[in-house]
Amino acid sequence: MRTRNILWPTDFSDTASHALRYAIEMANLYNVGIRILNVVDQPLGDENYMVLAITPEELAKTMEDAAARQMHELLAQLKTDLKVETVIRRGDAVTEILAEANSDEIGMVVIASHGRTGLAHFLHDNVAEEVANKAKCPVLVVK
Repeated sequence: MRTRNILWPTDFSDTASHALRYAIEMANLYNVGIRILNVVDQPLGDENYMVLAITPEELAKTMEDAAARQMHELLAQLKTDLKVETVIRRGDAVTEILAEANSDEIGMVVIASHGRTGLAHFLHDNVAEEVANKAKCPVLVVK
């Protein structure tokens, strides 16, 4: 862990931004870099039932472009001497985060929990919980 990057998955929410402070602190502590990951959902659609005037591929590309703009804005605000790498992937958030987390380059994941409880907890995927349970490296879940 002491020689591998810190993975910070983000959906660009305020909660995720709060976890970034912890990721930076851990990266400074171990003198390692940060890999920032954003996962864009893969839009699904059947051309026979499409209401949109664009294809799922075009929609996904638009979403990736928006994520790249948000990532650029984030990096412009980030004031650190740490090595920072950004990755935008398309697919299921849990699957893609775990693929990064379980690579040989990641020593720790710092991920935000949206803190859902009750019915909301059961209606939404709990990405942080799944990553914490399935990652091979340590995971810090920030509330």
